[in-house]
Amino acid sequence: MADLPMTLEPASLFGGLVREALPGPFPGSAWYTGSAEGAGLLYTFPQGSLRDAGWVTGDFLVDGTRLVVFLLTLEEAGKGRTFRLQYSGLNQCQARIRMPLEAVNQNRWRFEREGAWLKPMCGGDRVDLGLVDRMTIRTLRTDGLPVRFALGPMAATGEEPQRLIAPLLPKGPLLDEFGQSAIHDWPGKTRSRKEVTDRIWAQHEAAPERSWPGDFGRWGGWASRRWEASGFFRTHHDGERWWLVDPDGHPFWSAGMDCVAPNIDAACDGLGSALAWMPDVTERFGDAMHRSGGGATAVNYLAANFIHVFGAERWRGEWGAIALAELRRTGFNTVANWSDWRIARAAGFPYVRPLALRFERTPMIYRDFPDVFHPGFEKDAAEFGAQLGETAADKSFIGYFMMNEPTWGFADETPAEGMLATTAECRTRCELAAWLRKKHATDEALAAAWQMPATLARIEKGCWTGPFTARARTDLEGFSAVMVGRFFGALSAACRQADPHHLNLGIRYYTVPPAWAVEGMKCFDVFSVNGYDERVRPELARIAEMFRQPVLVGEWHFGSLDAGLPASGIGHVATQADRGRAYRAYVEDAAAKPWCVGVHWFTLYDESALGRSDGENWNIGFYDTCQKPYEPLAEAARATHERLYRVAAGEIEPFADVPRYLPKLFL
Repeated sequence: MADLPMTLEPASLFGGLVREALPGPFPGSAWYTGSAEGAGLLYTFPQGSLRDAGWVTGDFLVDGTRLVVFLLTLEEAGKGRTFRLQYSGLNQCQARIRMPLEAVNQNRWRFEREGAWLKPMCGGDRVDLGLVDRMTIRTLRTDGLPVRFALGPMAATGEEPQRLIAPLLPKGPLLDEFGQSAIHDWPGKTRSRKEVTDRIWAQHEAAPERSWPGDFGRWGGWASRRWEASGFFRTHHDGERWWLVDPDGHPFWSAGMDCVAPNIDAACDGLGSALAWMPDVTERFGDAMHRSGGGATAVNYLAANFIHVFGAERWRGEWGAIALAELRRTGFNTVANWSDWRIARAAGFPYVRPLALRFERTPMIYRDFPDVFHPGFEKDAAEFGAQLGETAADKSFIGYFMMNEPTWGFADETPAEGMLATTAECRTRCELAAWLRKKHATDEALAAAWQMPATLARIEKGCWTGPFTARARTDLEGFSAVMVGRFFGALSAACRQADPHHLNLGIRYYTVPPAWAVEGMKCFDVFSVNGYDERVRPELARIAEMFRQPVLVGEWHFGSLDAGLPASGIGHVATQADRGRAYRAYVEDAAAKPWCVGVHWFTLYDESALGRSDGENWNIGFYDTCQKPYEPLAEAARATHERLYRVAAGEIEPFADVPRYLPKLFL
């Protein structure tokens, strides 16, 4: 047993990492330079040293102006099982890693961002701290250029480490008074308050004249064709391809924009000194300060810029008018997920909405997967569906997403496996035992089938440790499909009871789901995924054929590093012009697929250079924090939307002048 706290000393460097002779920027730190991804430090210690520790902690600082993603691993001696924690840091700002070692149980996908320590995400294996004898920290993703970072002493502690509240800022504040990066410079940077004001007023004056492409009808459907009108949006297969159909009966292909909301939040807890200007919490700028459900504070510089122009009373309404006008200018016909959908409803602009997943009676049994056989689950499902009462009669409402990217979907194990390892007792475990009893009958048969010690009593109660055999995992995949089917079947039924008219758009799975998960997802009207690839994945055609329902992409984007932000986003190209070409290629290819009925870009605005609540700080918007459009992207979107319906109908070929796609920087 090791004495705590215990300093973890690097035993060696690898992957070409070099320690510089210069002193580090904060006490005890050293500078390191790596010329390639994978460069890092190896820490070794006696096996079991972390058994009684509660935290791993240490400070670091990333030089330069571009995102670097790091990977921390904990490895079991001789077992090959490895826990992974992926994270990044704000450039030019000291950050503190505070990793709770409960993370190795894999019951959480992501921990909260703290200060300049951004988006810590768990992956890999569930490891036994009593067997862990080494740790590594390495660069996982970079922009291809050499990386320089400072790292202080790492330590294992029993008590929770203190938060870092006064970080070192070697180059001063990170954001200027408009919410732009203060450590970047680029040709489109806004230089004055007058420039912001003049831009917003010009958009305000032009708003009444903005319109959709000429072949769009009242709802954004294809005005030149018409089928039976139901008064609501519906799906239709015309014998050649799937479509959505608008309330007047016109074919509709959903070109959507996510996050149509006046929010560019800069999470500033512990980072007050990183701001050149912070709104005082007065009646005038109160809307520019935001506190999340978890209590974190953020500054909304976009709101502040609009308040400067229109004042505290008018700004939100004027923003809404400008935002919808700009969507029409660029040819978008759907206000998509995470948006202020009420402004769309008021304007009769087609929209979708996300439902809030709250279970007051039903406990979670693995990450965000509920105990679906719990007696309170049906009541919770009914209350979930009741949210739709507000929009049940609205013709401009396309449909609803039941949830977004369930975190159990990011795990390397199924929900049934995770449940056995993290929840000692629940109703779903009892159902699993009953399901296995029907299949294997006795403890002896179960153990023989799984090729490992196993009893039905252990299935019902007690947390499992160690890996499952391949045969055990096959059974657990089968029951996970049962769990998923009950989960979404009950929610879908409750939604249809509350609102029989609008489309169930599914759950926006983070990619193409595995086969066991798909089996439980047959209850949607449209199958939705989030797809950050160069094209919509062709394997989704199989799901469309299997379920006889169309597919919609709920999120995708491409960003660049030429716009004053540390990261491009997930999709990555070289320039704003290339973003436009990537937009055209993705949308028109998707429209040409007969099973795809829409794609929704994420997001309307860039994220803050300081990072949103989880730390993302990406160039993914059509507009920046100063309401400046990326015109090459906007013009490309309009050009594609003007061709959209003819591409979907097969009358013209999709856009083919693709840009060069660069390696992804975050995922």
